[in-house]
Amino acid sequence: MADGKFVAYYRVSTARQGTSGLGLEAQRESVARFLNGGAWDLIGEFTETETGKGADALAKRPQLRAALDLCRKRGATLIIAKLDRLARNVHFVSGLMEAKVKFVAVDMPEANELTIHIMAAFAEHEAKRISERTKDALRAAKARGVALGATGPQNLRRNIEARQQAADTFAGSLSGVLGGFKAAGLSQRAMVAELNKLGIRTARGGEWSLAQLQRVLARQ
Repeated sequence: MADGKFVAYYRVSTARQGTSGLGLEAQRESVARFLNGGAWDLIGEFTETETGKGADALAKRPQLRAALDLCRKRGATLIIAKLDRLARNVHFVSGLMEAKVKFVAVDMPEANELTIHIMAAFAEHEAKRISERTKDALRAAKARGVALGATGPQNLRRNIEARQQAADTFAGSLSGVLGGFKAAGLSQRAMVAELNKLGIRTARGGEWSLAQLQRVLARQ
């Protein structure tokens, strides 16, 4: 049961989603369910439609900044629907902690500042480690004489072998994360969503699709 004053912060990642309401209504419903009952007072609602990526993410989110300012002035708690809407990189989480505002995530109400800092740090570390392992595999292939991108039957075979090795290395680096997802009973579509939420990129640095996940799982 929620008690006290709250300021709600909703975030969608693109202007198109903000206009269409895609994802926004679900966030509002989650917050409303969490606040159902109790002596609570929702004193403000703020919606962000910017991407807000990068080390200075807090500066790129004026609505979040306004929400935090209102929380400080009124002694309110910042409430968000999903933890990933705030915690994706260490720099941003540090900025949130420096604001000294209490917060609650509807999908993980027991989380605190230390929790999200650890989660963000792990997500960044995992993403960097995956990228480094893939680059290491490609460098090793080049050292063996594989001219990546060059033509010719012999080099083509070596090139294919090098890319397969890099793909195997990349798949192996994700075994711990995907193993945890499996243990939690997540479906493959849910795994795709979680990988994108954590900021873990594909071997080519993009976002995950179901087909890409299935290819990685097939290599493990």
